Amino acid sequence: MPESPEPQDAITPAGGGAMSLATSEAETLEKGPPPSGGVPTGRPRSLWSDAWQDLRRNPVFVVSALIIVFLVLIAIWPEMIASGNPLQCDLAKAQDGSAPGHPFGYDAQGCDVYTRTVHGARASITVGICATAGATLLGSVLGGLAGFFGGWWDALLSRLADIFFGIPIILGGLVFLSVVTSGSVWPVVGFIVLLGWPQISRIARGAVVTAKQNDYVQAARALGAGNGRMLLRHIAPNAVAPVIVVATIALGTYIALEATLSFIGVGLKPPTVSWGIDISNASVQIRNAPHMLLWPAGALSITVLAFIMLGDAVRDALDPKLR
Repeated sequence: MPESPEPQDAITPAGGGAMSLATSEAETLEKGPPPSGGVPTGRPRSLWSDAWQDLRRNPVFVVSALIIVFLVLIAIWPEMIASGNPLQCDLAKAQDGSAPGHPFGYDAQGCDVYTRTVHGARASITVGICATAGATLLGSVLGGLAGFFGGWWDALLSRLADIFFGIPIILGGLVFLSVVTSGSVWPVVGFIVLLGWPQISRIARGAVVTAKQNDYVQAARALGAGNGRMLLRHIAPNAVAPVIVVATIALGTYIALEATLSFIGVGLKPPTVSWGIDISNASVQIRNAPHMLLWPAGALSITVLAFIMLGDAVRDALDPKLR
């Protein structure tokens, strides 16, 4: 019998058909989607990258960040915009108003208000940053350990924090700082850290308690990860966001607290230049020379507001519930 011709659509191992289609699809998957379309490749975006993208588009963050950068610059290098000596005074010009080269006028001792306002940023920014760093570090460590280990350690730290919460901060400043003879920034920083860490501690404890219940932490524990590895590698990076938010807002509060303590005479003391000291000296002359109070008080208000606005913007960017 004559052999029947092979069908035209027959599939041969070396030819086209399903084998060729499978090969082409495999090559396409290996090459990835085309650059102009398809699903984008690369690493998935994290919480921090999403937060940074939101912050860059937030005008509140941009404005507050620019103000804070400017304040930090003049705190480090006040001579950049004020070349005078804040301690050089002339009683003949006491309480005089604005003059060429002295736009803010003079205070009751004949000192240039503009120069003292610029140089006063150093003390306030130093106290705010150092006190926030110290309170955040101490509170995060103690609160994180309490939330991670629990038990008697958690109970002990919680009761200790309650004791410090019960101390009125102004009254505590009067008692603690009245016995300190130094008028530098470090006793004030130490006092703020002493009474500021419990707030950070509670935030850190709650964040760690929430994070350690996640599945990835339980999986790491099941795989034999130690307490140190779980706390530093898996829990801390996912619990630090609320601590950063609270610390950023607290920084502005600590600057206002330093000015308050200096105003009542137990914080910074002369010859240290401080907005709180200048506001205290100007308060008795507010009717005769209001410019003495206006400029240091305005600088203090803008600084505190800038840090609070920055904290609000960071909170909105890092809180997934607000997205």
